[in-house]
Amino acid sequence: MGSNQSWVTEFILVGFHLSAKMEKLLFWIFSLFYIFSLLANGTILGLICLDLRLHTPMYFFLSHLAIIDMSYASNNVPKMLANLANRHRTISFVPCILQTFLYLGFAATECLILMVMSYDRFVAICHPLQYTVIMSWRACRVLAATSWACGFILALVHAVLLLRLPFCGPWEVNHLFCEILSVLKLACVDAWINQVVLFAASVFVLVGPLCLMLVSYLRILWAILKIQSKEGRRKAFSTCSSHLCVVGLFFGIAMLVYMVPDSNQREEEEKILSLFHSLFNPMLNPLIYSLRNAQVKGALYKALQKRSV
Repeated sequence: MGSNQSWVTEFILVGFHLSAKMEKLLFWIFSLFYIFSLLANGTILGLICLDLRLHTPMYFFLSHLAIIDMSYASNNVPKMLANLANRHRTISFVPCILQTFLYLGFAATECLILMVMSYDRFVAICHPLQYTVIMSWRACRVLAATSWACGFILALVHAVLLLRLPFCGPWEVNHLFCEILSVLKLACVDAWINQVVLFAASVFVLVGPLCLMLVSYLRILWAILKIQSKEGRRKAFSTCSSHLCVVGLFFGIAMLVYMVPDSNQREEEEKILSLFHSLFNPMLNPLIYSLRNAQVKGALYKALQKRSV
């Protein structure tokens, strides 16, 4: 195992290899993105809670997506910003493992919630008469709870497998945060079990849900084409196409990172790709899923009117 093996107390987060001036610029840009994503998702969550017209299954799942996005960003971005502002880029062992656990948990839960949301749209468009029966509040709560439970059980399995590994110096994590693949590279032993479990989990939360979503949206597209009203077709297609854009980007990037064979040349690219999940996706979701929606804009206008009175 080598003489470098010892009890690890902290890791060094390498981050980007940039000049101090560029890092300062990125600090302010990322800070603005982070603040905007918190405000946008927080606004959506507040509107859904306060406006009774938004107490429907679709907005129930959107509220879970907003919570996940705020939590996901808050798990990764503050430490990323601290590292851009400070040359002392260490993170203690326990917070690093906790960050990995939460990162995996929120990511897996988001995949499953997105799948549930596509199923909700499938039932609403393809089986409108049975919608209230199929998507009852009990069914919605069970689907949401199952998504959270499965996501964090998978994350716990990864964290436990990670804790059993010995790590060798230099303890430099070549990433922006404690991303699991970058941490595994520091193990003194062959981490093939971790790699196999990670690949199997990726199939479960990425390939499986993506296939089900594609089938759902193909059925939705077929149903849309049968709608007689041109306005109804346009509205349904607009909603589903925006959902597909987010799903395609989110799942495509995750599959590229976790299911394509790794190489040292891709490390810098993976750092940039991780920014999409940590910064851009939490910012895009409220814009695409909610703020383009007439009901949400109506609820926001109503809330602003009440505040001005």
